[in-house]
Amino acid sequence: MHLTLHADYSLRVLLYLAAHPERLVSTQEVSEAYGISKNHLVRVMQALGRHGFIEVRPGRSGGVMLARAPSEISLGQVFRVTEPDFHLVECFDREKNTCPIAPACGLKGVLSEARDAFLSVLDKYTLVDLTKRSRKDLTDFFLPVAAARSP
Repeated sequence: MHLTLHADYSLRVLLYLAAHPERLVSTQEVSEAYGISKNHLVRVMQALGRHGFIEVRPGRSGGVMLARAPSEISLGQVFRVTEPDFHLVECFDREKNTCPIAPACGLKGVLSEARDAFLSVLDKYTLVDLTKRSRKDLTDFFLPVAAARSP
């Protein structure tokens, strides 16, 4: 199983925002902090905003911030809305399935159970669980970006 960059970047954005809860953060800042394309991050932030994870304030002095407390953002919720699907194998997609043994195969049930267990584990954790280090420790990882912005 391989998660998409969209899901990966979504979690990175949320972690960055959790490390900077006291202010609006620009897309450019997050882009520089992670070395990620700003254009790609715009799409990620739009999706996170659409699903109520972040608040997007447009304009020159705008930016983004968490729309909910980190303790209210479940990792399972984030993955469910940022991954396009959880079709681990072809037979999970009824419209595209061409596997001739699908009706008699027991693999789909096992993989379905494994997928459900994966999501169940993610449901147990929130963004606050990923940020249990002190906020200062997290912010220190992003010091080069913060230092570049300081006068």
